[in-house]
Parts: sequence; structure tokens; C-alpha cells
Amino acid sequence: MDRRIEKLSTLLTADCRVCVLTGAGISAESGIPTFRDAQTGLWAQYRPEDLATPQAFERNPPLVWRWYRERRARVLEVEPNPGHRALVELAARVGALTLVTQNVDGLHQRAGSRGVIELHGNLSRSICHRTLKPVPEDYLAATPGEPPPSPHHRDGLVRPDVVWFGELLRGDVLERAFAAAHACDVFFSIGTSAVVEPAASLALAARESGAHIVEVNRDVTPLSRQADTVLKGPAGEILPRLVAAL
Repeated sequence: MDRRIEKLSTLLTADCRVCVLTGAGISAESGIPTFRDAQTGLWAQYRPEDLATPQAFERNPPLVWRWYRERRARVLEVEPNPGHRALVELAARVGALTLVTQNVDGLHQRAGSRGVIELHGNLSRSICHRTLKPVPEDYLAATPGEPPPSPHHRDGLVRPDVVWFGELLRGDVLERAFAAAHACDVFFSIGTSAVVEPAASLALAARESGAHIVEVNRDVTPLSRQADTVLKGPAGEILPRLVAAL
């Protein structure tokens, strides 16, 4: 491990362009259950997939709203971990770093990362379910309802600004992510299963453009055999060691 980290550190120079993709694994180290972990308490009778679709919201808006409200509260109880913070330090040491995440918890931003490309949205934001226009937090605080009515459409309701099953990712967000992958010298896949598309294709796009592919994960994934450097273990331990080696 030390030898691989040392070798990788020689690539991460002051003019190196880096693209990082993070998944649920890095957030799990802060205590946030992965999306498909078993539900507890009142939610034990539901599958996450049954609560995270447009159809579920149309069928029972209060149920979906309450579930996401609980998820948001859980996120606010945890803190960014050393893996999140190490990426902030890494960004300060290389030529450019673009951070792409599948996570919706905002922990990268709370750690200090800027310009994060959020493929699946963010729990802390809300939108109108009819127009998809942003709904300000002060409006939510002043407007009762589970969920509150939308200020943008007479038949609209407020919903979380996240991508649900059956919904397409925003084209401009996806375009920026693939542009960063194609342009980078080193691509990191951190704490992601490497099976959820289209995010899983980012590493392949980077590889096709000649980038050095790095995987940081506790588990073996479909990307493991194709990666140039595999660092098996928690991001909260490996990434600080990598930054220390720079």
C-alpha cells in the first residue's frame, strides 16, 4: 500500500488535472447509511425504491416528504470525515481538481470543497414538483404543509431537489462531469460501486482519454480490474495518507 501511494503521489503534481468521483462509501464513513441499507423504525416496512420515485410522490406526497425530512435531519447530525477533508487538501496541491459526487448529503461542501458537481442533487435544497424551480428555505420555514404548496405553480408541491428512480440526470450537470473526466490526467473512483450508470462510465471515459485510473474502495468492484492503482480500504484512512505523501 505504501509503495502504491508513493508512486501515485509522483503523478499528482502542481500542473496535474484531477477528476474525482465519490459514492456512498465515503459518506458511510461519516455514519450515513447507504441508500439501500435496511430501513429502521417506522420505515422498516418500505424499500427505499418505493419512496424515491415520481410515482410514489404523486401517490402519497406526505409519506415521501416525511421520509426525506428524516434523511435530511440525519445528515445534519453527522460531520465530514478525514476523507472529505483530504480531498480539499488535494485540490489545493494539484493544478485543478473537479469533484463529482453521487451523494446528496452536501458533506463535501461542508468540508470545504467548491464547485462540486452533484449528479443526483442535494437533500438540503427543494424544488417545485411541477416546474422544478428552486424553492427558498425561508419560504419553507414560513409555509406549513407536508409537503408545503409550491410558490411557483398553483397545483405544485415542494419536493426534494434530488434525482429519483425513473428520472433523468440534468443534461448540463452530466456534460460537465464527462468533460472533466475526458480532460483529467488522474481519475479517482472513491467509495462507489462502479455499477450505477451513467456515473460508472466516467472512469471509462477518463481511461479512453489516457488518464491514470485510481480506485479507493473497501470492496472489489467491476472497475478494480481496469484501474491502474487500487487502494483497498476506507477513504478516511487512505486519502489523508496520500495527501501526506505529496
